[in-house]
Amino acid sequence: MSEQHSGRGRGGGNRNRRPSGPRRRPETATEEQRSGNLTTANLLPAVDPPTGFAKLGVPERIDNGLAAAGFAQPFAIQLEAIPVAMDGRDVCGRAKTGSGKTLAFGIPMLSRIEGSAGPSAPLGLVLVPTRELAVQVAEVLQPVAAAAGITVAPVYGGASREHQVRELQRGVELVVATPLRLIDLIKSDEVNLGDVQIVCLDEADRMADDGFTPQVEWILRHCTGRTQTMLFSATLDGDVGHLIRHYLNDPVEVAIDSATDTVGTMHHLFLAVHHMDKARVVGAISESISKVVVFCQTKRLCDKVEKALVDDGVNAAAIHGDLSQAARERALQRFAEGRLNVLVATDVAARGIDIDDIGAVIHYDPAGDAKDYLHRSGRTARAGRDGWAVTFVEYNQHTQMRVLQRMLRLPSNKPIEVFSNDVRLRDLPAFNADVTTDATDQS
Repeated sequence: MSEQHSGRGRGGGNRNRRPSGPRRRPETATEEQRSGNLTTANLLPAVDPPTGFAKLGVPERIDNGLAAAGFAQPFAIQLEAIPVAMDGRDVCGRAKTGSGKTLAFGIPMLSRIEGSAGPSAPLGLVLVPTRELAVQVAEVLQPVAAAAGITVAPVYGGASREHQVRELQRGVELVVATPLRLIDLIKSDEVNLGDVQIVCLDEADRMADDGFTPQVEWILRHCTGRTQTMLFSATLDGDVGHLIRHYLNDPVEVAIDSATDTVGTMHHLFLAVHHMDKARVVGAISESISKVVVFCQTKRLCDKVEKALVDDGVNAAAIHGDLSQAARERALQRFAEGRLNVLVATDVAARGIDIDDIGAVIHYDPAGDAKDYLHRSGRTARAGRDGWAVTFVEYNQHTQMRVLQRMLRLPSNKPIEVFSNDVRLRDLPAFNADVTTDATDQS
């Protein structure tokens, strides 16, 4: 699973009651796996209800689902966003990756959706920028929804279109979709958004960066019955600000951090490395950290780094846009289950990685700007865990590194020169404390 907990607000009232009557049961785990969904990432042990969400007014049926899924206590973004959303207000949330925003919008959506979905007529819609994120968001919400008889399904390109159409025809209350596949289904009259009551735009800044704003607007215009809109993003300017102004009604802004804050207890480490030694440095770090994500600028570099790691005996795999969706999902599945130690990814392919126990993110080259650094690094130090953000710096990249440090408000420390046989790479805390910084002290 991934993101966690949240809740407050009024869960009662007639508007939150679902009509009685038979409900279609969600598909079995076996069926979900056949459809390509990840079903085993970060499974949490069940807890006894009521959870901490019950004190915040979450309806009992949803709280039971949270307990069954192992979500015991709300996180900060959930504490702030859920009470507002439960009141039916539009919400504009600024939240860093890994802060728990999936449940921050998911719990109110599951609580407030009324009725049962008709064939190909969902009642709630979450729009996300990537296929992997569609799977991950659905994966978080499915076990919570199942306890209340609510069906959640991802809809995205690169997977069986026929399977998704059949799912929709059986009736899906909450759809998590990427824009282009959803538009394709709308144009072919295989889904109708006229009954959608609540819409959430997740990772809105990433959708804007990828040029999806016109498609998002086109989809929103088809949600003619929409009564509530939520938007979550790391930044609220540019095209995101345009969406807020035109499609949210008097939204309540929820922000629990600075736009340049990182998440959890994150340690930042800048290492001066030789170009020919970089892959071996990755391998050395991975000896003591079970899950490592390496970010590369290009698909070709991803493949090159993967080959170098595998040749050195490291259990590694690459994910990028040239690979089939099935291959990407298999790699993510193995990584989530701990059967793969190192995942090498491009920025786009990695946006859907939503796994809580990643120990380190390695920037194979310095990120282009603070925004990219935060999105990449936010894959570690999630859900209150410690994590490392390690940046490799070659001899001609020191100026780029200093600019990045200033943008992130990190100390302007020189990179530490290392070679792959440096024993400290197998025990990152061994590096001097004055060259690592805790993100919680940077705000």
